[in-house]
Amino acid sequence: MTLQEEQTVKKAKNDLLLPPCVKESLLFEALCHKSYVFDSENIQRRLDSNERLEFLGDAVLELVISEFLYNNYYLSEGEMSKARAIIGSEIILAEVALKLGLDDFIFLSKGEDKQGGRRKKSILSDAMEALFACIYMSCGYEKTKRYIIKNMKEYIENAVEGNIFLDYKTKLQELTQEKTKKLPEYVLLSASGPSHMKRYKVAVKLDDEILGIGEGFSKKFAEQLAAKIACEKFLNSTGGNDDID
Repeated sequence: MTLQEEQTVKKAKNDLLLPPCVKESLLFEALCHKSYVFDSENIQRRLDSNERLEFLGDAVLELVISEFLYNNYYLSEGEMSKARAIIGSEIILAEVALKLGLDDFIFLSKGEDKQGGRRKKSILSDAMEALFACIYMSCGYEKTKRYIIKNMKEYIENAVEGNIFLDYKTKLQELTQEKTKKLPEYVLLSASGPSHMKRYKVAVKLDDEILGIGEGFSKKFAEQLAAKIACEKFLNSTGGNDDID
């Protein structure tokens, strides 16, 4: 690692509240996006991208969530599978990454960075899974499980209670087209907080009427929550019986 990379890794370890046992060499790998590895300035260094760790982290996360659901909720196999899919989805992992401030520490090529790579769901979710694998390889399963549950418990509970649905925006669009032949509009109401912890408030409107407002650490997540509220309100107002979950 260069001195600058080493300083970034040390700050990441501190700011992300990682266990002391986390190996900085593995953490560096977890933070290296492939664009950084294959950047012209780095290609001769033969760095490892976080793709292998992301592969392992996906499996570790699946085990942790499966075990937690099994031990804490009396759900059917189908219900557990649905909840696990939601919790481990790209949009949720990206939201967790933004909440933690992981985006500040991902190593990207200059080109990818300029194109907004730090806010891309795919890059954020992959880095989140790579981080889980880094903890697992450095510290073992129990510490990894504690870190995952600590930072994802809110999303686990919401998924189990049916408060998160991955595609409310599509459902709302189907409802509004069917009932009114019109499409909903999403409006950014505010973006507050520092750059690494920016929180977005989004409203979804139909004919200038606000049907729902959602908040989150990414605009896409806030839009989904706003759409969920709108779906419920729209169905209630039209007397629909659709099961939106």
